[in-house]
Amino acid sequence: MSARRTGYVLVAVLVAGLMTACSSLPFFGDKKDKPDATAATATAERAVYDLEVDAPNKDLRKLLQTYLDLGRFQRMPETDSITPVELDRLIAAAPAQARSLLETEGYFNAEVHVARASSATGATLVRVSVLPGVRTVIRKWTVDVEGDLLKAVQANNEDAVVELAALRRRWPLKQDEPFRQAAWSDAKNVTLARLRAEGYPAATWVGTHATIDATSNSVELHVVANSGPLFHLGAISIEGLQRYDEPSVRRLATFHAGEPYNEQLLLDYQERLQKVGLFEGAIVEIDPDPKKADAAPVAIRVKELPLQNATVGVGYSADTGPRLTLEHLHRKVFGQPWMAKNKFALGPSLKSWSGELTSHPLEGLYRNLVSGTAERLRSADEIRQSWSARVGRIQDTPHIERLYFAELTHSRLDTAAGIANSDAGSLNYHWTLRRIDNMLLPTKGVTLSMQGAVGYAHGREIKEDGITNGQGPFSRAFSRFTWYQPLPGSWYATLRTEAGEVFAHDRVGVPDTLLFRAGGDESVRGYAYRTLGPVVDGAVTSGRMLWTGSAEIARPIFKDRPAYWWAAFIDAGNAANRWSELHPALGYGVGVRWRSPVGPLKLDLAYGQEVHKTRLHMSVGIVF
Repeated sequence: MSARRTGYVLVAVLVAGLMTACSSLPFFGDKKDKPDATAATATAERAVYDLEVDAPNKDLRKLLQTYLDLGRFQRMPETDSITPVELDRLIAAAPAQARSLLETEGYFNAEVHVARASSATGATLVRVSVLPGVRTVIRKWTVDVEGDLLKAVQANNEDAVVELAALRRRWPLKQDEPFRQAAWSDAKNVTLARLRAEGYPAATWVGTHATIDATSNSVELHVVANSGPLFHLGAISIEGLQRYDEPSVRRLATFHAGEPYNEQLLLDYQERLQKVGLFEGAIVEIDPDPKKADAAPVAIRVKELPLQNATVGVGYSADTGPRLTLEHLHRKVFGQPWMAKNKFALGPSLKSWSGELTSHPLEGLYRNLVSGTAERLRSADEIRQSWSARVGRIQDTPHIERLYFAELTHSRLDTAAGIANSDAGSLNYHWTLRRIDNMLLPTKGVTLSMQGAVGYAHGREIKEDGITNGQGPFSRAFSRFTWYQPLPGSWYATLRTEAGEVFAHDRVGVPDTLLFRAGGDESVRGYAYRTLGPVVDGAVTSGRMLWTGSAEIARPIFKDRPAYWWAAFIDAGNAANRWSELHPALGYGVGVRWRSPVGPLKLDLAYGQEVHKTRLHMSVGIVF
């Protein structure tokens, strides 16, 4: 055959093949009236079934309904549904699969039966019946270590002995407790994380064994960790500084080179960097290379905040009403390591300015402070105009904040009873303790704030019956205590109490800003701001004694939205000029909470028993 003829034959065969293939495409031939046989077959072969799980408790039922293949395929889209043949395979495999799932919950002698029936809808009903048997419990557990930690223990090193004892004491799975695979995994993760956090960041598991005795329904747990070397902190390196000075970063460190590594030291350091007001973010970590354990480098990476910030805001307070605010912050005034902050507030009830000049961190976690305030406040049918100026120092450690300052204070109070002008100079000390699980959203722990002052005051009071002058020494004490405690059933309790007193002769005119009143969002709810105090000539005035208390319980509203809570509370308190004259006013009600990233937003509806009125209160954040 010639080459030309052979080519013709090949071309003819190729064209015929293409025509055959194209005839199957939708645009060749009229397919609209021809049903898709493949689709019809698939539709006919889809297995429609109902699943019923019979187990002794809802947790086991949910486990099997969620993770059995029978349950998973039932929730699949229709396009991914299974055929009757595949359903038969799933039913056959279900008993072994269910027993494997039950073993993760500690049931190693479970009996599982799978049966088919017809449901009320006519579909196939697959019923999985479970008798879990006796749950396996922990009969014995051991936690051992190898490496440098074991060597130090054998050498009777006190820190190592304490560390190993603490590791064993905090092992989460104790004798006679139920065994669960999830708890077993968590226990191993938590224990290794603790060992790494307490000086051994290169620690690893050498072996972890769970020996099950299905006959006696018991398990023995044994874990062995290689601690690796004990790490010591080395030199600090800092990345990301452009605007601010390196000494401000180094002075916030409370550790020194050669000190044994502890993760909490670095976390506290990182928190101080983020709180100092110069950085948007900070990361503090060591090099975990075991070869560098004797002097592990400490790497600090910071992201600086802008040199200046200006913020305009519109807000509302249940205490003082609507307001417009303007705030400006300069983080390095005139190129010097000082921060300047000014805030103006303008509203129908409150007009104020506050200014603060603080140094960048100094040695010993101190900062120098110069500040002032000016305010015009209308409340409870009175007008108070005041100003203050102070100079002092702040020290902010991981759990305790200290503030020392000298202050000048002026106050003018205009009421229906007359006008009172007062001035005072004082030396002050404020001390605040915070031991809580979260600074913004606490649920467990305590906070305690204590204030003390000594000074000299001069006052002048103008009334219809004459002018009264009084001056002399005074002292002032105030304390506020708050306790947060989780309760069973996802409930949370908060208890708060505060008390204060000004010690001075009755004739001494102490400025109103140093005296006390109750009522308002963070005092006694159900009463307007500053409306509780001694009544003189028909007008509420400020008192020299104060006591308030509050009890609140709260819990999440929805399980799947834990940030939203509801609460019920009862408040009581008042201010007076004598303890014998202090008669607590009662307020109680309910509220809702949104635990936002910047702190809790509270909305409370409270009834004031003394005024027989209901009042709405709104506040943001935590008061220490």
